[in-house]
Amino acid sequence: MKRVAVVGGGIAGLATAIELEARGLEVLVLEGGDRVGGNLRTDREDDWIIERGPNGFLDNVPATLDLVRRVGLESSLQRANPRAAKRYLFRNGRLHLLPGGPLGFLKSPVLSVRGKLRVLLEPFARPRPEDVDETIYQFAARRIGHEAASVLVDAMVSGVFAGNVRELSLASTFPTMAGMEREHGGLVRAMLAKQRMRRAARRDAARRRGRGEDVAQLTRPGGPAGPAGTLTSCAGGLDRFPTAAARMLGDRVRMNTPVTALERDGAGGWTMVTEAGETVHADAVVLAVPAAVAAPLLEPLDGRLGRHVGAIRSASLAVVALGYDAATVGGAPDGFGFLVPRGEGPRILGCLWDSSLFPGRAPETRVLLRAMIGGAHDPAAVTLDDGTLVRIVREDLQTVMGISADPVLVRVYRHPGGIAQYATGHAARLAAIHERLTRLPGLSLTGSSYYGVSMNACIEHAVGHADRIVQWLAGDPTRRSAGAAVSTLHEAPSP
Repeated sequence: MKRVAVVGGGIAGLATAIELEARGLEVLVLEGGDRVGGNLRTDREDDWIIERGPNGFLDNVPATLDLVRRVGLESSLQRANPRAAKRYLFRNGRLHLLPGGPLGFLKSPVLSVRGKLRVLLEPFARPRPEDVDETIYQFAARRIGHEAASVLVDAMVSGVFAGNVRELSLASTFPTMAGMEREHGGLVRAMLAKQRMRRAARRDAARRRGRGEDVAQLTRPGGPAGPAGTLTSCAGGLDRFPTAAARMLGDRVRMNTPVTALERDGAGGWTMVTEAGETVHADAVVLAVPAAVAAPLLEPLDGRLGRHVGAIRSASLAVVALGYDAATVGGAPDGFGFLVPRGEGPRILGCLWDSSLFPGRAPETRVLLRAMIGGAHDPAAVTLDDGTLVRIVREDLQTVMGISADPVLVRVYRHPGGIAQYATGHAARLAAIHERLTRLPGLSLTGSSYYGVSMNACIEHAVGHADRIVQWLAGDPTRRSAGAAVSTLHEAPSP
């Protein structure tokens, strides 16, 4: 039986290992730390459930829901409170509810009258320039105007990616949005076309249901006739997901086994050397670690490959969790949380109202908030001491939410290099990486540094990645000129 070693026990590595094992391969996951999950980590203290990193995923990707089912967590899924659809933006000194429709947008004071009019002209925006890898800001300014790009889009990108809209590539960071313009000529046209398709799919589902047919696949979240997706976690905390995945793999996951060197062996396979000096052999290797960790392993094999991978940047982030007595902060806040555009005063990127999002995250009569600070705009923030970070966050929450009460719980979490930044040129860099990998048959990369930073993206990529590894191993891995088999394994994704 062919063996594949997966270096890294984050969700990308675990999902890839499960997919490979399901295809009949022997797998071994080598995790350098004492736990799996990467940034998916939950602290549990008394009746507090505190996420150190992401707090959920959208339930509109079939691959993720399938993996949830396979690891036995389907009954444990916890979907966000419907009221969490209410999201806020701090602008001009106060919180504003983000509008949910055209009429609400016209009434909202988030943008000036001129800014709103410019957004309404989106269908008439000039087309995308050819052969240009636009930044998110360039795209947004061209389609909806500079004010909306600086206020709405900047806040969203800072909050989701901790990134800088003037540096990140639209095609690599939001490929769906780039595709909407490419296929339909504009965002409004694309949304109208999608609405028409969804209405048609719902009518078709109703007809099939009437004939007694099973329409579960059509009406599932994200399906043709189903809802677009809901933020979803696991009851008890999101780290139950990677923990269950590791449990499914059992002794094929080895903790505290950092890989320090990677070498070709004489039989056409690979040898890994661990920190303890142990050698591990495999027919193929998947590096499922961040680019900054993968680069030193790749440089001795191919200096140019290592430099390409090492050039993928990341943004560091700090998360400050604060718990309060609900009575001292005016009760549980109503909604998802808020974002702060740069230049509006507060230093934090935004704040999630976790106990309102997912009931049960705080003891009864308590409130749990998590503020994010740092990112590409403010890289020094993550180096501040805990006391300074807490002071800044509390001052900003007083400015934005009027909270002056002392918290009953304080936790600070740091994520150095926590979120990959797909700067302009990322697609070209991926193409160069894949070209160099064709010279190293059996070696491949996966994870949030390359194909999408979300859990959904990592899990979805694992399915096709496993198929390509199986196809390659079905050939002769000792032949360097394995041709189509090798190019299939290292096929670069379309932008």
